[in-house]
Amino acid sequence: MRAEFILEQRLRLLCQSVYTQNLISAGYFRLMASALGLDFGTTNTVLATCDGQSGLATPVEFQFGGESIDSLRSALSFWKPDVPQPNLSVDVGPWAIQHYIEDPAECRFLQSLKSFAASPHFQNTYLYAKKYRFEDLLEAFFKCTLNHAGDTLKPVPERLVIGRPVTFAGASADPKLAMDRYRTALSSFGFSEILFVYEPVAAAFFFASKLKKNAKILVADFGGGTTDYSIMQFDVSNGAFSATPLGHGGIGLAGDTFDFRIIHNVILPHLGRGTSYRSLGKILDLPQSVFSRFGRWNQLSLLKMSDEFRELKQMLKSCVEPDKIQRFIDVVEDNQGYPLYRAVSAAKARLSTHEETELTFAPLGTDFKTTIRREDFDLWIADDLARMEEALSETLVNAGLEDGAIDKVFLTGGTSFVPAVRKLFERRFGANKIESGDELLSIANGLALIGERADAKIWAVEA
Repeated sequence: MRAEFILEQRLRLLCQSVYTQNLISAGYFRLMASALGLDFGTTNTVLATCDGQSGLATPVEFQFGGESIDSLRSALSFWKPDVPQPNLSVDVGPWAIQHYIEDPAECRFLQSLKSFAASPHFQNTYLYAKKYRFEDLLEAFFKCTLNHAGDTLKPVPERLVIGRPVTFAGASADPKLAMDRYRTALSSFGFSEILFVYEPVAAAFFFASKLKKNAKILVADFGGGTTDYSIMQFDVSNGAFSATPLGHGGIGLAGDTFDFRIIHNVILPHLGRGTSYRSLGKILDLPQSVFSRFGRWNQLSLLKMSDEFRELKQMLKSCVEPDKIQRFIDVVEDNQGYPLYRAVSAAKARLSTHEETELTFAPLGTDFKTTIRREDFDLWIADDLARMEEALSETLVNAGLEDGAIDKVFLTGGTSFVPAVRKLFERRFGANKIESGDELLSIANGLALIGERADAKIWAVEA
């Protein structure tokens, strides 16, 4: 309830903007020299900067493989350096992935770090016998990110604005714990001030800056682990805007869950899901927990050291279909989790523009090839969509609004590309009301825009 109250207060102050901007124009406030927005996502991380002169947000670009990229995979690789030294070598994003692919046997690959941020159950993990807390992992991630940004972020901007979901993923999520961990990890980089802003508020801010007339706006922010909704009344006058919060809500599922549906229905049957083993003259089903863990990307790097994985290997000789289980063991021990993740994500992306697509993955056999149809994928995610729609309906009810009262719907985040997701909103609000664009950058851009304002603290969530 406290988080809901804080969000409502921040949104209500969203834009006493006409008054504030007039004061800025009159010289009563001095805009800060620079600000950095950090959208630390479950799957991807985006940074954006903003300066007081242009009033525009610009994503930070990185150079990799001769190309410019404006988002980094939220991943880390650790390995022992060639020359003995106290600390492990580490890298992030595509560099981490490249190192992992080139030398998987000598590399520890971690991703989806954000899913641990608010978990009181995650205390630390050991990498080559060295203990790392969440704070240590995030500090290493950000340090490497700054190094790859080069002169773009030298010196670092004065103010850092970090996005956070309305509802963190996880059964026992503790938002304060997550923000404390973020602050501890990032406080040593020289920022004069660190602020936290709700992600849908940042997306709304970015979108509302383009509005030409008054509108009731629904912002749907689809991340890797969470889906957040915000409803606001925006009023535009003389080039400035003000806003009144009308409702908000969300649910702890999004794109990662959709990926798992493909794993569960397409991949795991080839790796032994649903098969049996012999014990004391009986035929018993193999435990499903190990297969469920395999489908959760943030646990893959830890799976092969788990007790249940060791038990599975011990049961191999008694399995009814040992070839499938051996294939499962090989995929895990050969660190094929990330290549599989890439193959599944690419297939899901192709389904956004094609009715069917082929999925191939050599570790399952050189001749392994299967066709995934969009209509099947839609069936696999139907229950997830129903839960997302239920959360949407609750948000509207809490706001006292019918679907027809919404003037515009702004969809942001990678999962907003999934046709079934877009159809849900088109069915309820009409295709002509759906707006999108900069789906992967809007939160970071909005955070940077807020960070550049003299009234930035109004938007911040108190830790």
